[in-house]
Amino acid sequence: MAKRRIWSFRAELLAKSREAALNAVGVFNNPLTTFKTETFIVLMVIAWTYLLHAYYRSQDIDYRYFDKGPKRRKFHRTKSGEFKHWELERCLNEKSCPLDSPTKSNLYFLIGLRHEIEHHRSTGIDKQLTGRYLACCLNYEQTINDLFGPSYSLGAEMAFALQFCDLTLVPNQNEAPLPVPANVARYIQEFDASLSPEEFQSPRFSYQLLFTRKLTGKPGQADRVIEFIPPNSSLAQAVDKEHWVVKEVERPKHLPSQIVREMQKAGYPRFSIHYHTLLWKKLDAKQPGKGYGVAVENTWYWYDRWVDEVCKHCAENVSLYGPG
Repeated sequence: MAKRRIWSFRAELLAKSREAALNAVGVFNNPLTTFKTETFIVLMVIAWTYLLHAYYRSQDIDYRYFDKGPKRRKFHRTKSGEFKHWELERCLNEKSCPLDSPTKSNLYFLIGLRHEIEHHRSTGIDKQLTGRYLACCLNYEQTINDLFGPSYSLGAEMAFALQFCDLTLVPNQNEAPLPVPANVARYIQEFDASLSPEEFQSPRFSYQLLFTRKLTGKPGQADRVIEFIPPNSSLAQAVDKEHWVVKEVERPKHLPSQIVREMQKAGYPRFSIHYHTLLWKKLDAKQPGKGYGVAVENTWYWYDRWVDEVCKHCAENVSLYGPG
């Protein structure tokens, strides 16, 4: 049997890597998928692992586990006798890893998040952490282009995901935002605190965009859903300084007891009406100009914006409100 050439192994690794990445995005964008984050992370970890294996093979770096013996190396093997190859975290720790620090931090975060949600419910994180998932995808696209050339690009493979919800409106307007579970909130807080300010602010760690609906158009012009403008343009600077205004719609309202129940369901069983009252008084949250809520017939109702503030407060004080 003819010996397989090195390039054929590399091509096979890259093919597997690209397929895993495409499936990760496809599953996450599928409205019928329930476990979006879990599936996305598993598939993207596979995609990055194969990508880095392909790179190390191209650099003649052995990515198999082994012990150095007096005369030769003793390779680690599976029960069936196959070589044990580096997992993603070991690939990232290699001194010759081609990825920059924010890209590595993004992947370390996803690996740790997978461990946190592996045997626990993960409500709330599909939407709350999308900036980090998007950064992971964009980093992958940039890396595979840089290391192996534009012929391996996935940029043309995925179109913009069509929506049933108007992009100018807040999704799920009739529902309170789902709080992140206490164990996940603690993990996010501790991981983010370990980063330098530069890494935390890097778009390679978390990628965020500000959208506004295009209000005018002319016949014959391209009708794309999203158009990008240079970040140093006068329009971009104006958007950065001011929030574009859309027509005000009736916002969902919440009673304090509802908010407390949501926090308790999210893993903060010791959060109570007492602590909720202390928080809004401390922040003077009922001041009309702050936009946290509204009085209706002598009853105060809280907007989603205040629920987000309470979620943040609980996540920052897990030791106080989390399980005893």
